[in-house]
Amino acid sequence: MTTITKATSDMTFQDFKVEILEDYKTALTSRECSLLGRREVLTGKAKFGIFGDGKEIPQLAWAKVFKNGDFRSGYYRDQTLMMAIGELSIQQFFAGLYGHTSIEADPMSAGRQMGGHFGTHSLDENGAWKNLIDQKNSSADISPTAGQMPRLLGLAQASKIYRNVKGIDTTKFSKEGNEIAWGTIGNASTSEGLFFETINAAGVLQVPMVISVWDDEYGISVHARHQTTKENISEILKGFQRDENNKGYEILKVKGWDYTALVETYQKAERIAREEHVPVMIHVIELTQPQGHSTSGSHERYKNKERLDWEKEYDCVAQMKLWMIANNIVTEEELDALHKTIKKDVQNGKKAAWDAFLKPILVERKEALSLISAVAQKSSNRVFINKLINDLTDIQEPGRKDVLSACRRALRYLVGEDSSEKTTLQNWITTYFEDVQPKYSSHLHSTSKWSALNAQEVKPTYNDDAELVDARLILRDNFDSIFGHYPDALIFGEDSGNIGDVNQGLEGLQEKYGELRVADVGIREATILGQGIGMAMRGLRPIAEIQYLDYILYALQIMSDDLATLQYRTKGKQKAPLIIRTRGHRLEGIWHSGSQLGGIINLIRGIHVLVPRNMTKAAGFYNTLLECDEPALIIECLNGYRLKEKMPNNIGEFKTPIGVVETIKEGRDITLVSYGSTLRIVAQTAKELLEVGIDAEVIDVQSLLPFDLNHDIVKSVAKTNRLMVIDEDVPGGASAYILNEILNTQNGFEHLDSQPKTLAAKPHRPAYGTDGDYFSKPSSEDIFEAVYEVMHEVSPNDFPKLR
Repeated sequence: MTTITKATSDMTFQDFKVEILEDYKTALTSRECSLLGRREVLTGKAKFGIFGDGKEIPQLAWAKVFKNGDFRSGYYRDQTLMMAIGELSIQQFFAGLYGHTSIEADPMSAGRQMGGHFGTHSLDENGAWKNLIDQKNSSADISPTAGQMPRLLGLAQASKIYRNVKGIDTTKFSKEGNEIAWGTIGNASTSEGLFFETINAAGVLQVPMVISVWDDEYGISVHARHQTTKENISEILKGFQRDENNKGYEILKVKGWDYTALVETYQKAERIAREEHVPVMIHVIELTQPQGHSTSGSHERYKNKERLDWEKEYDCVAQMKLWMIANNIVTEEELDALHKTIKKDVQNGKKAAWDAFLKPILVERKEALSLISAVAQKSSNRVFINKLINDLTDIQEPGRKDVLSACRRALRYLVGEDSSEKTTLQNWITTYFEDVQPKYSSHLHSTSKWSALNAQEVKPTYNDDAELVDARLILRDNFDSIFGHYPDALIFGEDSGNIGDVNQGLEGLQEKYGELRVADVGIREATILGQGIGMAMRGLRPIAEIQYLDYILYALQIMSDDLATLQYRTKGKQKAPLIIRTRGHRLEGIWHSGSQLGGIINLIRGIHVLVPRNMTKAAGFYNTLLECDEPALIIECLNGYRLKEKMPNNIGEFKTPIGVVETIKEGRDITLVSYGSTLRIVAQTAKELLEVGIDAEVIDVQSLLPFDLNHDIVKSVAKTNRLMVIDEDVPGGASAYILNEILNTQNGFEHLDSQPKTLAAKPHRPAYGTDGDYFSKPSSEDIFEAVYEVMHEVSPNDFPKLR
């Protein structure tokens, strides 16, 4: 280990010794939490454990340079850092392990994530931004390996935007762009594509990002020789090292058990990133993982004796202890006494966390037992109910599942019996659900006053002589208005900048607003999403553009696991109001058809999915969302940019409501429901159906998530008594979702006189060319004949068979 050096020249040696001892206390506390946490899992009190043992000392060095305003986007072993910056106590650590549903007890996620997943509170109790530059920040972790990397890029890019774009109110978000985004990742996860994509993007963008690679030579049980070329991530990334002629990274390497070298390395990394806005990678080698990957397996199964002996000797906490003794900072006896004290503190913290977790459940059990006992006394099935009472009583440490299950099972023995006690039990169960279910299910969407559902519609207005223009011009002028009105708004994507996007919806805007606000990016969809998430988490209003809906599949994991769950997994304490712009539908061919919505809507619950039929509607959605605090995906119609629409005179002001359908044509015989480009075909076909005496009502869904909040479609079905849903997704996709919403959520089945129908595309991607499209997706003739067949079944004489 390197020799002792003081952190700063004006620090006395005595002060330095005190600081070192405090660091060691934090390391020991973290280690004891890991050791005791594993035991809690093995006893069954906690369900799963993944801990930060072996990574303590590097995180102490990191904590010294982690400043207010900085952000962490990390790996689920960073508990020591969180303890060192004062954001994780012993009791909170164990509360998270037990799954305590109180945000006060477990401020990381209110029991919604397993232990090891850390976040701080960016929002107050009303959903408004706190002052992020007055606190140390951690973006909420996710488990998917390397999934934290795309978001890290955006957190770092926000500093570049704040430093270089004028006119933004930075009061709560940045101090001259001086904040660093700190990322961590296990060495094995550097094999993931998201890691390489992010590393490349950060090098191109030159953002203040420091990524620490915790290298203990294993990924679960798999050695680095199976993970990384040359078994060395910093070696193979040498090409990213900056030099006199080329921008790039500063790449540093340090041993994870060498306290002073770690402190010096992190100080150097901080200076480069904070002052120069250059990304830095720190490869922290020779780390250990004393308890193996997790409580689901023992590392003795895959490490040989030599490796285990080495890990015991070079355990970073053990090495720090030896170093302190060798440098006469403290005696071994003093350290042993300190260790005993910390063990006791951790035990006490664990007990306090468990007592706090169990206490309200015991109260609830007592209430339930009293109610079940009361109904048992009045029931002819008291013998069976008494068994439920005894079983529940015998559970020493019950969960809410045990309490509620016993109550619900008791009702099975009360069928056909009436008593006030039964009514009381029924009411208690209903109230219990109302009180308890939100602890596990709330905050999928914003509950603040900025919720998208609170936005009021503002209709587009037109001059009497309104010009018919290419629809793309409405988008372009609306974006122009947005960037003029919102200094913190920016858009970026493939071809978005210089040429003004592939369909010219951003024509001329880069020249007007600059390359940072209207930006081109590389072909890397996952990190385009990551840029948007990170910047939105730091108060900016980004619009991330994915060129075609088909290519959103590259970013779907990030959308699903990170963005869609953010408000939920933090119980409303973090948000990322990112707008994702893309285009799809009705372009001919397998890879540009953009119709895989059935998969998307079921994977990104928590993100609004909006499917406007034209560019005026799309522009209205952008205007709505920029007044809200929720993420959304807007899918523009790919074949609609050159179609003619009237130019509104209130560009930038009109707003399309979210979760509201629109009736395009009223009718009496059948309700036709569709969206996007297909809606135009449906509307045209409805006119043709009039020629044969079929009067169809046509409804534009507009918003798939959320769907028809006012239940207007079922009102239409109540009038027509027949229903058909048409789209160009595969069978069982979005049309099946829509049908389920109408029949089951809205109880539309009550009004049907005919079998409800769906008309979708073939179960394959669309073939190339106009004929390929015709034979792959619903055509006007398909829709006409399908509707006609429904009416034939109703009245064969009026509507004889077509074929």
